[in-house]
Amino acid sequence: VVATQKDESLRGSKLLVIKPLFGKPKKEDCLVAIDIVGAGVGERVLVAKGSAARKVDQFSDSPIDMAIVGIIDDIELDESEF
Repeated sequence: VVATQKDESLRGSKLLVIKPLFGKPKKEDCLVAIDIVGAGVGERVLVAKGSAARKVDQFSDSPIDMAIVGIIDDIELDESEF
C-alpha cells in the first residue's frame, strides 16, 4: 500500500492489504492493516482489530483499527467442528 500522506505516528510503518483465509474472499473483503511484525507478501498472518490493535506501545495513540501481530507458520483444523 502506498500512502502519500499518513498520520505522523504511522510514518515509516508498512501497510499491507489482507484478505480472509477461509471461504471465497472477494475484492471487497480485503482490508488494510499496519504490519508490526515484518510480514511478507503471501504470508498467513494473525490480525488484531479495534482497541486490541492499539495495545502495542508505539501505536497506543495512533489512529489504527487493524494490526498484523503475528505470522502463522502452520494451521491444523478439525473439519468436524465446522
